[in-house]
Amino acid sequence: MQIRLATALACSTLIATAHAQSLPPGTTVSSASLTGIAQFDTDFDSGGSFRRSEVVATGELLRQFTPQFAAGLSVRYQFAQWKFDQPTAFGGRAPWGDIQAPQLGATFLYAPAADWRILVAPTIEWSYEDGASAGDAQVYGAVVVASRVFSPTLTLGLGAAAFRQLYQTKVFPFLTVDWRINDQWRLSNPLPAGPAGGAGLELAYQPREGWEAGFGGAYRSTVFRLNGEGAVPGGIGEQSAIPLFLRISHDFSRQTRLDFYAIALVNGKLTVNNPNGDEVVAADYKTAPALALSLRHRF
Repeated sequence: MQIRLATALACSTLIATAHAQSLPPGTTVSSASLTGIAQFDTDFDSGGSFRRSEVVATGELLRQFTPQFAAGLSVRYQFAQWKFDQPTAFGGRAPWGDIQAPQLGATFLYAPAADWRILVAPTIEWSYEDGASAGDAQVYGAVVVASRVFSPTLTLGLGAAAFRQLYQTKVFPFLTVDWRINDQWRLSNPLPAGPAGGAGLELAYQPREGWEAGFGGAYRSTVFRLNGEGAVPGGIGEQSAIPLFLRISHDFSRQTRLDFYAIALVNGKLTVNNPNGDEVVAADYKTAPALALSLRHRF
């Protein structure tokens, strides 16, 4: 399920915090997170099954240079292990094995006025199966968001993401929202926009201090370079799904947070393309259950 869901779950709150409210000039903040995700046995519509486990480590650094401008860097490493059992659509053999995806990113935040925020976030990623060339597996592009603070409880924005994904360039718009409905309820984007898709939507409820629950979803899709040993040497693997999730979070302190997710991946599909991006074979799969746990600490 290399759909960058674990990456989304592991994302830090640094950028969101700075985007919503500028830090004091000269302030530098950093964070680190570790996320594990396990997708259980999932049946293909055409026969056979698969499962997957994944781990993601992320680090971020952000500095507020002036009241109007902040910039930061991020680094991430993601490893996914796939296991297939007689997948009929792929001729009974695994379409790919383990996938690696290191990533580097930058963030630039600018506030041209008290109620406006502009974010530009370029990233480059190397997404490939073990044994494939990282040089042939670059996914790169940027996210741009312009948002307006309408009140202390409501911020709305419009964004666009443009990424070169091995064999094609994808451009898609999305909306951003941060609406504090009241002291307990909040509607916002739970996932970062990027090459895997838009920011999604989540409704969260805080029953008491230090605890929060939320329900949300988004569309996620990604591609990765295959090695030269499979049925389509040097081809491209592609995965898409709509993750719906229930989140329960606990803040151990102002710096440390633990998130637990119960996930259902719906409308899922695995595809193998040739090196030019033309589809060779594809298989839909049934609703996939998964669990994830993410630990984040802000320094």
